[in-house]
Formats: sequence, C-alpha cells, structure tokens
Amino acid sequence: MNPAELTPEQRRIGWALLLIRLAAAVVFIYHGSAILFGAFGGPGVAGFAQHLQMPNWVAALVGLAQFLGGISVLTGVLARLGALAIIPVMVGAIVLVHWQHGFDITKQGMEYALTQLLIALAILVAGAGPFSLVYLFWPAGRPLGRGEFAARTPQPPPAPQV
Repeated sequence: MNPAELTPEQRRIGWALLLIRLAAAVVFIYHGSAILFGAFGGPGVAGFAQHLQMPNWVAALVGLAQFLGGISVLTGVLARLGALAIIPVMVGAIVLVHWQHGFDITKQGMEYALTQLLIALAILVAGAGPFSLVYLFWPAGRPLGRGEFAARTPQPPPAPQV
C-alpha cells in the first residue's frame, strides 16, 4: 500500500486500526498458544478442558479461535473472520467465567473480556484498514469503490467540448 494514496484522515484511521489490531492480536495469540500448545506455562487442551469442565474438542476450538483469530487480526488477512471467531469465545468467557464475579477485573470480573469483545466487534465492523498484509500484497483484494479505504483510480479528463 502506498501511504501517499491515502488522505491524512485515512492514514490516522489506518494507524488507529493497526494499533487496535496489535493490542488484540498479541493477547489472543498468547492465550490461544497457551491452550493449544501449553505455551507460556499454559494448561494445554486437556488442562483447559478439565479446568472449565468441557470436552477436549470444545477446548481445542476455543484455542484455535483465539490463536488463528489472533493471527488473522494481526496480519489483517481475513481480519473480520478472525474477529468473528473471537467474539463467541469472549461471550463464552464472560458468561461462563467472569459474569458471576461482576465487572472488576481484580475480582475476576468481566472487565477485560468485555474490552476484548468490544475490540473484536470494532474490527468486525471496520475491517483491518489500510495497514495490513491484504492491502500490501493483494491490491486486487482491496474494497474498490466501497468503504473508507477504497483505492483511488485516476479518472480520465473530461472530453473537450466542441
């Protein structure tokens, strides 16, 4: 993506979306790795399933949604699909784990899970923005003629009047 093609407003929005994507993606890749691979001292699939008293396949799906959703959000490739995968995980975390503790994160409340849910919803609505691998490597995949970041195509000059 050539940043010179963007208006100053589009660049500001693009940078904001990139920062939001980075903040969310790091967290989801971290947690997904902990569930899927036992990384960072995580429980692995079986440990996560046992802790929440759910089948292993459900725990694996949660880990996959977080890990692959995080990679998708990070790169911007299928970012909306990645956000869509993350949303039910966060709703599940709020309902099954945090709701009973209220809002305050220091009391294991839903504060942080709700924040991540809202970030995923924002990415679902806005998309990845112009600073993503899609815009960099696949210009044909840009939403031409639609949305905030539509590529500008030069228009031919008007025909001379006779």
